[in-house]
Amino acid sequence: MYKREIMAQLRGWAGRKKRKPLVLRGARQVGKTTLVEEFGKDFDSFVSLNLEKDDAEVFRRFKTAPEVWQYVCLKHHITQDRDKRTLLFIDEIQEVPEAVAMLRYFYEDLPWVYVIAAGSRLQVLTKKRISFPVGRVEYLTLRPFSFVEYLEAKGYDDWAESVRGLNAHTLLHEDLTWEFNRYALIGGMPEAVSEYVETGDIERLSPIFNSLVKGYTEDAGKFVRKEEQSGILQHILSTAWKSAAQTITFDKFGESSYSSKQIHGAMNILEKAYLLSLDYPVTSTSLPALPAKRRSPKLIMLDSGLTNYVAGIQLEYLQNKDLQDTWRGRAAEQIVAQELKPVLDRHYKEEQCFWMRDKAGTTAEVDFIWPSMTGIVPIEVKSGTNAHLRSIHSFVNNSDQDVVAVRVWSGGFFIQDLHTPTPENKQFKLINLPFYYVGQLDRVLEHIETIPVE
Repeated sequence: MYKREIMAQLRGWAGRKKRKPLVLRGARQVGKTTLVEEFGKDFDSFVSLNLEKDDAEVFRRFKTAPEVWQYVCLKHHITQDRDKRTLLFIDEIQEVPEAVAMLRYFYEDLPWVYVIAAGSRLQVLTKKRISFPVGRVEYLTLRPFSFVEYLEAKGYDDWAESVRGLNAHTLLHEDLTWEFNRYALIGGMPEAVSEYVETGDIERLSPIFNSLVKGYTEDAGKFVRKEEQSGILQHILSTAWKSAAQTITFDKFGESSYSSKQIHGAMNILEKAYLLSLDYPVTSTSLPALPAKRRSPKLIMLDSGLTNYVAGIQLEYLQNKDLQDTWRGRAAEQIVAQELKPVLDRHYKEEQCFWMRDKAGTTAEVDFIWPSMTGIVPIEVKSGTNAHLRSIHSFVNNSDQDVVAVRVWSGGFFIQDLHTPTPENKQFKLINLPFYYVGQLDRVLEHIETIPVE
């Protein structure tokens, strides 16, 4: 198995004395089961129960957590020794509501047992009107491979560490930029990454992408009760990839006859399945950054590789040297959004937003924002010079605070002290951030004083 950064968080969870059962979330086929099985090697004993199979009967036969645990130990020949560490993995937990309810009793009655629950369709619990016990479980989210995980999968561990440490040598800039562009092309789905690392053949990824997209579409009927709702989900999953990184309207989405309410409700379901996210605008330039849910959101899909395959833009990647030149800049925005998701996860932030000026007749829009301790950081995915930063200039001019802004681009890593055009002429700091550092944004902002200044 390739290294995943979330493993450190799993080990941190296991090392705490006051430890709650852990719910591992994430889209289908991002590697949740493989990850937990690898993590199980840290323990004296590891038991995996798949509730889509015969293991489901355990939670129907026995009504208490101690009874379930005693039966599991007897069946799997495990000694109930509290000095030995045993990890119990309950996979596809959404299939058995009794198992979900029982998690709180593992926490209360068997705190020495390490319990992880996961499922590819956890959102179906909402359909069954069941939720995880409040305050009795913890959550982690597994995403597709990040860029540094991709580098490690290729065996470039030293490059990955230099990216994490923000100290990649300038002589490697072009190589890292090329690798990032290739990563953006193939995406981060584990099966695709594995195939590419092994063969280096982009064409061999098409059957993988095709199988994944079909699997997600066929799963749609398992998310909802009514056949009509299933049809709406299938429509979205067959068309939404082509609208990635665009601001969308729900009404008649994807050239359909579905209403705004129907599409919005279906997309909310798919968002809970981690197949897409609806990123809403923020109109304020100061904290708190509250998303304007009545405005049109930007659609971000699960994975850039799947998006490129369905949208038919893979050739553009191979023809263009600069990611900004691909798919009119939308390819760059999709992969930046994807790289920012794990950064949000590290800080327990759920919503990714962009900024829009709240004034009639204006079109100023910043691609992303990051709510830092000192204020909102506007982030633009742009190439070119300071003259091309009109949206950041608008943000700065509308802010009452000192602004640190970020430009994600294919150029070098440095800070500039700039001013907006006259007459406002307001000063701000601009961090010029290479694409390969996007996944380290929080660390960049924490160590801003160490970034070279030009």
